[in-house]
Amino acid sequence: MIILSDGARWSAGAVARSLGISPTTLRTWDRRYGLGPRTREEGKHRRYDDIDVARLRRMLELTGQGVAPAAAATMARSGVGPVPDFHDLIGASDRLDAPGLARLTTSLVSALGVVDAWEAVLMPFLVELGRRAEDQGGGIGVEHVATDSILQVLRQVGDPVENGRLPALLAAAPEEQHSLPLVALAAALAERGCASRNLGTRVPPAALLSAVRLLSPHVVVLWAHDREHALRVPLVEVAEVSAVLLGGPGWADLPLPEGARRPHSLREAVDDVFSVSGLSS
Repeated sequence: MIILSDGARWSAGAVARSLGISPTTLRTWDRRYGLGPRTREEGKHRRYDDIDVARLRRMLELTGQGVAPAAAATMARSGVGPVPDFHDLIGASDRLDAPGLARLTTSLVSALGVVDAWEAVLMPFLVELGRRAEDQGGGIGVEHVATDSILQVLRQVGDPVENGRLPALLAAAPEEQHSLPLVALAAALAERGCASRNLGTRVPPAALLSAVRLLSPHVVVLWAHDREHALRVPLVEVAEVSAVLLGGPGWADLPLPEGARRPHSLREAVDDVFSVSGLSS
């Protein structure tokens, strides 16, 4: 193990050997997550100091615990201490502890931000609850308690002021009852200062078109978990007014209007909204 003294600087090779990772991994973490040396001396090889190595060691600990690399890097860079994880949420949900789930979700979002909290912990947690309910023929009550607790927290994230044309209008397909992905997107956008309006679940075609024509948003985000629900959305008419982002598996293999995008993660959806609306991120 590297033991650093005041002012010590270590090569990438030495750090990689100490941590038991390859130099390629070290370079990837630097390029992708900003976990390289914090100071660089012109004309010299880059050197790591004690704080740099501590951040990398924290990255290893977190990924070893199952935290997604992007979220782990955020925590390592910011020096965030222990935060609730997947197992904490499972335990609270098994006890039907709605207040506990809300507190855990609040801690997660505060520590990691909406996107990393969603992708690293909340989404895997919800997938596991769904799997349990399907395998065990029950657990719907547990799912409802968990979903309601997460919704409660996400709806409290920010309230950006609309300034000019509405950046994003969010809506679920007709008869589509899944609302949590749209609430997560609204929260992630609000966290970055981007206003949106969410029409919620089971939006009738006529109501959707009326809202699109009234608000003329830069982008309309439509969620459909089921193919039959997706088929009922007046996509062509919506695309005549605004850019379209399509979330959920219901759009798979369906013909889509020219220019329509299908983001496959919350992070990608947020980036697409900023890109399409011309906002600076």
